[in-house]
Parts: sequence; structure tokens; C-alpha cells
Amino acid sequence: MTNLESWILSYLLNSLWQIPLLLVAGLAAARALRPAGAEAEHRVWVIVLVLQSLLPALSTLPWQWLRALFAWGNYAHRAGGAHVSVVMGPGTAAGAVHLRGGLLTAVAIVYGSAIAYFAARFFWRWMKLSVLRRDAAAVVLSSETAIDWARCLRLFEIDKAQVATSSRIFGPVTLGVFRKLVLLPASMIAHLPEADLHTVISHECAHMHRNDFLKNLIYELLSLPASYHPLFRLTRERIMESREMVCDQMAAEFGGRNEYARSLLRLASLLVKGMSIRTPHAIGIFDANVLERRLMKLTEKRSEIRGVRRVIIVAACAAFGVATCGSALALSMRVDATKAANDNTAPKNVRSIAVAPEIMAGQRLSGPNPKYPVEAKKAKIQGTVVLNAVIGKDGAVKEVTAASGPKELRASSIEAVRQWIYKPYLLNGDPVEVDTTINVIYSLAK
Repeated sequence: MTNLESWILSYLLNSLWQIPLLLVAGLAAARALRPAGAEAEHRVWVIVLVLQSLLPALSTLPWQWLRALFAWGNYAHRAGGAHVSVVMGPGTAAGAVHLRGGLLTAVAIVYGSAIAYFAARFFWRWMKLSVLRRDAAAVVLSSETAIDWARCLRLFEIDKAQVATSSRIFGPVTLGVFRKLVLLPASMIAHLPEADLHTVISHECAHMHRNDFLKNLIYELLSLPASYHPLFRLTRERIMESREMVCDQMAAEFGGRNEYARSLLRLASLLVKGMSIRTPHAIGIFDANVLERRLMKLTEKRSEIRGVRRVIIVAACAAFGVATCGSALALSMRVDATKAANDNTAPKNVRSIAVAPEIMAGQRLSGPNPKYPVEAKKAKIQGTVVLNAVIGKDGAVKEVTAASGPKELRASSIEAVRQWIYKPYLLNGDPVEVDTTINVIYSLAK
């Protein structure tokens, strides 16, 4: 198995459980921040989406110091408030997964094919937006609507934007990064009352002011590695819901909340029943299917939290998020790109092989644990010493060198590991020399 397959499978394995974990954390944080307003709730879900996409990738990196906090070392020695743990390689044995190489390769191929499909769909929909823009028909606004349009552009600080109609859509949408365009259904603009048209224009101007079209494309790209997960869709829906409520609040400021809510309800009744009103990648007033909650948010008495209480709640949610991410990284798992001991395809005359470090952890028979140097403890020096070890055919440690770590802690690590004895590692029934990695983690009690 190649390093790329190892990385893909590690990402997939961690994303399976980290995405639900982050979703639950997001639900709790969004609930706590709901009194702070729709904007705070929306930011929570954007952060959750970014973490759901990136955290599994970050989990493929070594996080020994986090694992030390969770006391997950294979061997530990405690004395005088100091803690020394030994981790074979980048992770503990509990954090390793062993499956047949053929099965792992098949899983990697299926996952890669799924991501390729989502990427192809993304670019196909992007091309369809170009066709939608090209086929749009210019529209001449009435004098009153033209004045309202110019006023909204000025109030929302939008430099360049156009209004057009299309027979390909069934609800108002906004698209474009540099050349912003508001598209209306061809059958809507001629029959829509001025008040309702104002609602549409002000809402879509709010989207343009926030650059929601560009942000949505970025979210789509970030989502590609995690798009396979069924729960990831819930995060995307929460982003759309909170985004529409933010734009509702912005648009309602220019026409009155109650009037805006009534107009929104009238617009919903005009939509073609049974027809999809969403246009992939584009942003529209009815993207989220939460009209009832949007109306309640508009008409309810506003009592947003402010001041010290707001700061406390935000700080508590931030601390909760950091703790969740730290736990996810500390408990992450890795799939190593090394051959198993019973791999009969390996050559019989090899001098030495690299073996999965967590496998060698189970081969250790005896030897002392590293001791925390007294002088280093007094100086409050702590950290991780990374050792490269060569284990002979007889199981004795032939060679051990320090690759990194505090200089004051290296000697005690090397001294202890040199005395370790392992079961001879067999390849095709013959003992072989093994190269492996050992991490000795020194931490002081707080």
C-alpha cells in the first residue's frame, strides 16, 4: 500500500466518526448562541463545515503531545509529579487499524471514485451556470422598481449588478462573483406586486453584499473530501438556513419586519408546487426549506444578548469547540503503509524491513522504562524525544539514535531503549532485522 493510499484511508477512517462528533458539537454551540442572532449561528455552522473537511486531514499528522494529555502511552512511569510515556511510532496500538492490503486498496479506490464523481458534478453545475447566464433575457424595470433597485444597490454598497429573467428557474437567484446578476423567473416579474418585488430585490442584494455566491463556491470545494458522509448534508443545510435568516434580517431593515414577513409568505405561495426552486451553486431567497422558522424569527420580539453575557457565551462555545477538536485529534487513528508480518510476497533475503511501529509495541518482552532526568524535571523541561531504532534478528536493540526532541531528555530515552528485548520478528518464518520508530513523551503534572 502506497503512502497516498495510507493517507486517504486515514482521512476516511477519521472522518467517519469525527463528522458526527463535530455535528453534535455544532448543534450545541448553535443552540447556545441562538439568542446572539442569526449571524452568530451562521458562523458556527461555517466553522463546523470547515472543521469537518479539514480535521480528518489534520488527524493524519502526529499529535503525540495531545495523546500524552489523555495518558494513552503504551508504557508509563510516574514519579514526583512527572510522566514519561513511550509511544511506538506516530500513534498508539489502540489507534491503529489492520486490514488486508487488498481490502484497503479497494476501499481507497471506491472512496477516490466517489470524490471524483462529486468533483465532476461540481464543475458540471458550474458550467450550467454559465449557460444560465448566457440564456438570461434582459428586463426593463418600471420606473418605481428601477428607483427601488438603485436605492438597494446604494444601501447595500453594491457597485455593479444587473437584473434579468430566465425560463430555466422557478425562484429568484443570485450568481456571479465580479459581474453580479439577479435572475427572476420569466413569469414572475410581470405579475409580482411592487411590495413583493421589493422584498426579492432587497433579499438578493443582501446576498450580493455578503458575497454569498463566492462563499458558497468555497464551501462546495471544501466539502468535496467529506461529501460522501450522509451527515455532512445536515451541516450544509444548517448553513443555508442560517444564511437566509441573516439576509432576512438585513433586508427587513429597509421595509419593516412585519411587512417583509407578509411579503415572504405571499412569495412562497406563488412558487410552482412540486418544482425544485433551488439552482445548484446559485443563491436564492428560498434556498432553505425553513420558511416557518424564518417568519417566526422576523415577527418575534427581538431580545439579542449583548455585553458581558454575550462574551461569556461565545468564550464558552469557543472553549467547547477547542476541547472537541483536541479530543478528536488525540483519539484519531492512522492506517500505516507498511506490509504485514505474514506478507508472503516479500523477498526472503532482505536485510531489514520497516515494520508498523504499533506492531512492534506488541513484540516487546522486557526492558526498563525511561526515567525523567532530575535536572530536566527541576528545569521544567518537557517534550517528545523521537528515536529511530534498529532491532536485530535476536530481538535485541542493535542501534538507537535520537532524531529530535529536547537534548536534556535524549540520553535517558536512549539508555532505556538500548536495554529492551523484543520477540524476534519473523518474515516468511525467518527472523529479520527491523527498523522502527519510538516516541518517548516527557510531561510534567500541572
